[in-house]
Amino acid sequence: MLAASLAAFAQDEMTTVWETKLGHQTQYSGTGTEDRGYSYAADDKEITVFDNKTGATKWTGRYKDLTPSLRKVDELIPFWESDAVFLFDRKMGKDQIAVLNLADGKLLWSTDKYQNVTEANVVYIPEKDGFAITLKEQLVFVKAKTGEELWATSKFKGVVGEYVATPDGKMVMVNFMPGGLAALFTGFKNQIAKVDLDNGNILWENTYVGRAERKVITKEFLYDLDVQGDKVFLRMNGMQVYDLNTGANIYSAAFDYTPDKVVGAPMGAKTFGVYEAVADPVIVGDDLYVLDMSSKKSQYVKKYDRNSGKLLWTSPEIKGGAKAVPNMYVVGDRVLLQIGGNVEAQAYIERRTTNSDGSVTITKEWRVWHPNVKPCGIQAFSTTDGSFIWESERFKKGITNAVVVGDKFVVCSGKELYSLDMANGAEKFTVPVAKGGVGNAEQVITYKDMVVVIGEKGVSTFNMDTGEPVASGKYKRADLHSVTGDRMILQTEGADLACFDLDNCSFKQFKARTGAMAAMSTEGDFVYVYDKRNVTKLATH
Repeated sequence: MLAASLAAFAQDEMTTVWETKLGHQTQYSGTGTEDRGYSYAADDKEITVFDNKTGATKWTGRYKDLTPSLRKVDELIPFWESDAVFLFDRKMGKDQIAVLNLADGKLLWSTDKYQNVTEANVVYIPEKDGFAITLKEQLVFVKAKTGEELWATSKFKGVVGEYVATPDGKMVMVNFMPGGLAALFTGFKNQIAKVDLDNGNILWENTYVGRAERKVITKEFLYDLDVQGDKVFLRMNGMQVYDLNTGANIYSAAFDYTPDKVVGAPMGAKTFGVYEAVADPVIVGDDLYVLDMSSKKSQYVKKYDRNSGKLLWTSPEIKGGAKAVPNMYVVGDRVLLQIGGNVEAQAYIERRTTNSDGSVTITKEWRVWHPNVKPCGIQAFSTTDGSFIWESERFKKGITNAVVVGDKFVVCSGKELYSLDMANGAEKFTVPVAKGGVGNAEQVITYKDMVVVIGEKGVSTFNMDTGEPVASGKYKRADLHSVTGDRMILQTEGADLACFDLDNCSFKQFKARTGAMAAMSTEGDFVYVYDKRNVTKLATH
């Protein structure tokens, strides 16, 4: 009966809400929230903005008609918060920039004053409704709606990264240098600064340890900046704390770590990054637990007093060495480390193929995947003094990842699920993931009181307490695209989609053209598929 039920699920197609045929190809796309109500698709000569509810065109146009200076675009950057889209036409030292209102297509402003500007070095600051644009010699700040330059400074080098508004109406900002812009800057240094955005005055500046980055495809910052009371907390490869009023270092519990050689870049990668190779610091009350990965030969766990930065203890060396420690959990009196396993990689890839007639076809791919890194293992340390407590021998050959929910600690080897006693590493249960009917596990996550196995051929769930299989949905090999609430999207290498209901592992599918791009709505109710000249809105329920 279960098999028959799953077969029925597998035959269901995702419901098409609407399908719109565009008058041009889709090289760029952006999906606005359902509340915002519109999205866009564009190529190098035209852009169309359409209504999310109906698919009807709100406006469309060729760049040469919308702007006085552009005929085509080499890059297009939406800034949703400001309802603006930047268009760039590269012209060998005479770059043209035009900014359109996304809602109606009206030209806001254009300029040829700023050269070598890319997506990486423009940041929208909503608190001041302006754009911070990083140039070779200076940082300029312009009004979003008019392009009027309010100020410029040469004292802040690099691109504005994560920032936070302060109670006195100023900003604390961290700079960074995107990989592709290394040649643009001279005299770059790691810089955290408090800035008056009314006039560009640098009120104080200091340095930070590590490398500030954004993910190359999904664009999330890989660090976090926060102001609490009179302190600035920078979480980046540990924790660094500054005085909000003076910028003075209060303490640093951070280290340099670069995961560049943990995973190799794919052929044709223009941009590439490896992420989630080191677990974030864990804060429990006034205690701060940090992984020290500064040495490639030896790694440690360190515990600090979060308020003063005093080092309370350093653990013994992590046994066997570690190229990556993707997860660290602190539960009760144990620090649990997942050594090795899945990390995240992102790349923008261009492949050139010479056709039989001599012409060249360029294929573009925006890829996010989860390669596996060795050596692998699970180790536990005491929260009291950092002493080594136990190590599981089960995971020397492989591990996908480990998850914690409450007092449950479940580790997946790829072939088995193990529930481990946090106190001593004893196995509470062991269950083959093959019981879920979707092959070996590629990755596990949690949902409610279940472990969700993303397998080689679909998705299955297991009871977190007993290890018993709960539900299963058999699909084909696919990568995790996104999860929102009870909906999970998997996407194949050929761009086909399957949307799983995590409550019962039923799913609906959609067969897309190779190379199609998909975006899940914020609430998880819809998926938008951009396929050459078509945009399709699909319901996930």
